[in-house]
Amino acid sequence: MKITGFYIIKNEYFDFVEDPFLKTNKNGMRPHYYCFKDTIDDIYWMIPLSSKIHKYRKIIDKRTSEGKQCDILHIAKLDDGKESVFLIQDMFPIKKEYIEREYTICNNHLMLTSEKTRKIINKKAHKILKCIKNGVKLNPTQPNVLLILDKITNNNDDRSKYESDKDKRNISSL
Repeated sequence: MKITGFYIIKNEYFDFVEDPFLKTNKNGMRPHYYCFKDTIDDIYWMIPLSSKIHKYRKIIDKRTSEGKQCDILHIAKLDDGKESVFLIQDMFPIKKEYIEREYTICNNHLMLTSEKTRKIINKKAHKILKCIKNGVKLNPTQPNVLLILDKITNNNDDRSKYESDKDKRNISSL
């Protein structure tokens, strides 16, 4: 897998993890952005994309007009010339075996080539993941990525790195 590449996830992954809040595959048409490799062997963090620019721009605008940061979403123009929303709040862990294929346009693997955009998304993703690992519930429809991580690693020792004794709390400033 190439970091900053876009990929299609196997349906079997969604069936296996059984999380009702994961953004589904949309019949093999939803690309997912490979953001970074975890410190746990063979775990990769993926960010689903959406084409609903208007919907998410309203959320971003509302948050920023209230003086809040918006680390949960990011809108960027991709190399295919289209804007997409990176749903950072919905990122999830995966193993390589659940990658169906590269997301391609005209037989070319779509990559995020803007270094500036890559750095912004990476910074936001690490911040959001840190919040999640500390028990922060970012929104009511957030996938349970710690449970997913436990399922795909099948090893509670690795998961303990992410567990926290803190109560789940909502953070609206992210």
